[in-house]
Amino acid sequence: MTYCVGLKLDRGLVFAADTRTNAGLDNVATFKKLHIWENAGDRVIALMSAGNLATTQAVISLLSEQIARGGDGETNLMNVDTMFQAARLVGKAVRDVARMDNDGSGANAENFSVTFILGGQIKGEKPRLFQIYSAGNFIEVSDDTPYLQIGEHKYGKPILDRVTQPDMRLGEAAKMIMLSFDSTLRSNLSVGMPIDLLLYNTDTFSADRQVRIEQDDPYFQKLSKAWSDGLRDAFSSIEELEV
Repeated sequence: MTYCVGLKLDRGLVFAADTRTNAGLDNVATFKKLHIWENAGDRVIALMSAGNLATTQAVISLLSEQIARGGDGETNLMNVDTMFQAARLVGKAVRDVARMDNDGSGANAENFSVTFILGGQIKGEKPRLFQIYSAGNFIEVSDDTPYLQIGEHKYGKPILDRVTQPDMRLGEAAKMIMLSFDSTLRSNLSVGMPIDLLLYNTDTFSADRQVRIEQDDPYFQKLSKAWSDGLRDAFSSIEELEV
């Protein structure tokens, strides 16, 4: 399984994705799920994936091949004019992979379960964030709900609902997202570290704020312990139910 979060704030965007994939309890591996394309000074585009690994890798490879061909006039993520057009391009790649994988019998339909979070900024517009579904259609975040989750999201959702504010600093938002991951890691073995993290500041057109959080990362361990201690203290401070 997977857990990925994308957050759109006044100051920019935050992306975080785990790296675990498995085909059973005895077949666990690590694969990167946060992919970044950058043209310094012009655009930064990030794509996170959840679902069937073979399918998501095929979509990423197709998008990367389009960029590599570049010179033949083909539309790709590095020459579209808007993030909306980028979302349409990713959606088309999803549909193209579905057609390639489908042998006509429908036998592969149940395995074609993928979702993506696409975000970034192209010069001339503000940062934008989208969720793209298996059918290739997509939605964009709103001011009311400025974050997107894919994969095993239920355990990490409460803190996002309670704490997210549009004027948060990106580092503060990253702390919140790490706590969201901590809750998920404690409750679901199919989500695992390391965690890939990208903080993107509006109008920088640079993806220089990237980090991989390993299992033994001192900050993450400190964060996890402080959160557990704080929850226990808060629980103890509330009076018991009298019946």
